[in-house]
Parts: sequence; C-alpha cells; structure tokens
Amino acid sequence: MFRRAPDRIRAQVTFTFDGIPITASAEDSVAAALLAAGVRACRTTPVSGSARGPYCMMGVCFECLVRIDGVGNRQGCLVQVRDGMKVETQKGAHALSAEPAL
Repeated sequence: MFRRAPDRIRAQVTFTFDGIPITASAEDSVAAALLAAGVRACRTTPVSGSARGPYCMMGVCFECLVRIDGVGNRQGCLVQVRDGMKVETQKGAHALSAEPAL
C-alpha cells in the first residue's frame, strides 16, 4: 500500500523496531519509516488491547504512539527517525512517573 517515490530516496539511517533493524530515509518520521517498512501496527489500546497504527500522520489522532529509546507516549509521526534509534510497540497505557523528563 505504501511505497516510497524513487526521487525521495535520500541519505539512509538504521533504527530498530521491536528489535528488528529497519533502514529508512533520514528525513522520514518514525511513523512514515514504519509504514514504508510494512509495519501497520505500533501500539495496542489500553481498553481492548487491539492493534492500532499511524493514521493522520500530522499529530492529531495519536494512533502512532510508540516507545522511543525507552520513553513512551511519543507520537511517531512527529519524531524524525535517526540512526541507532530504538523504537518499540507501546502496549496499552503507559506510566508517566517512571520516565525522565525530555
């Protein structure tokens, strides 16, 4: 469904999603890089546990929440991917008290 336009291939970075290495364009957001890599779900809901994935790609819907480098509740569509970044599926609600301030 999602395919990168050939003229949009630029410098590349490698990050991991749930431990799996993914190569992306250095200009991608985390959500765009996940979609381009075929990842459709990046979180589960706190109520039912159903899988959710990026939808609006502009920071409105919060469906792209992920854990980035150990920090939860990050909107993948608003964070630019960088080399060595560790992205994880956010499972259910996230506790805020255990994280350092950004």
